[in-house]
Amino acid sequence: MSLVIVTSSRFADHLNPPGHPERVERAEVMEVVTAGWKDAGGAVLEPRAATDADLARVHTREHIAAITATRGRASKIDEDTFTSPESDDVARLAAGAVLTAVDAVLGVGTAKAVPHDPKPVPDHPKAVSDDPQRGPYKRALAMVRPPGHHAEADRAMGFCLYNNIAVGAAYARSRGCARVVIVDFDVHHGNGTQRTFYGDPTVLFVSSHQYPYYPGTGAATEVGSGAGAGFTLNLPLTIGTQDAEIERLYSTLVVPKVRGFKPDLLMISAGFDAHEQDPLGQLRMTTVGFGRLTQSLIDLADEVCDGKVVLVTEGGYDTHALAACLRTVIDVCK
Repeated sequence: MSLVIVTSSRFADHLNPPGHPERVERAEVMEVVTAGWKDAGGAVLEPRAATDADLARVHTREHIAAITATRGRASKIDEDTFTSPESDDVARLAAGAVLTAVDAVLGVGTAKAVPHDPKPVPDHPKAVSDDPQRGPYKRALAMVRPPGHHAEADRAMGFCLYNNIAVGAAYARSRGCARVVIVDFDVHHGNGTQRTFYGDPTVLFVSSHQYPYYPGTGAATEVGSGAGAGFTLNLPLTIGTQDAEIERLYSTLVVPKVRGFKPDLLMISAGFDAHEQDPLGQLRMTTVGFGRLTQSLIDLADEVCDGKVVLVTEGGYDTHALAACLRTVIDVCK
């Protein structure tokens, strides 16, 4: 199989207050889906924890210190964003899962994928590869929580503590990828990811999202600044937008943009809260639509970057829809 899943049972140890949509049941869905994948013979990797140095590629030292200081206690960062005693450790695993996924796709050595283990693994597993530039997997899916795409360099927000996919993209650049594409199809705009790379011509950021909506960013006029001008593409969507229109926008706007960019790696912020059943958004994507959209991005990656894709979970707050979408994406990627 071309796909490896990176996840951990530790993602259930980040706790939000009762009634919070980013609840522990989301981690339980990921565990069930992972178990089914493993039973079918699929490979699973335990993530390593992101270090301060890993996080500092995109976050300020002050922000890292502030989140670290919450260890061992519960805290309220804003009206939406909370920590519990183990949240910093879990958030570092979420960011580290993306690093592990990048390593699995790019190739980092000779250690084998380890079985999915409920206990944390101290040394991060490495992908098997005869070619030091390539792993045995074309695609990796990091199933993580808390999500990350709202976290900015100096600020946790929108349920997010560290920006998992931004940390991973910066790491991929340090691993030798000259150009990285991030496509974000979460119902909410990935403001933190956009801000991280807004002036950077080596990272193309593409986001489709309900607009206007939280967090208020993501207008079509936001296209990047300075050297990064032209390397941000926002596709704001109105309430009720369905699969066909979203797929049309991707085929007419996103595909040509990515082709012209010629990336070395495609990364996907795979949020499923644009689903018609999700309680937080008002877009009307279906499970089948998510499958088709993901397939189109996989096909594009096969064309432009030798199929190298890292997917990272973001939102998705109806557990039945989340489970169905994860299984559909896995079927597309395997």
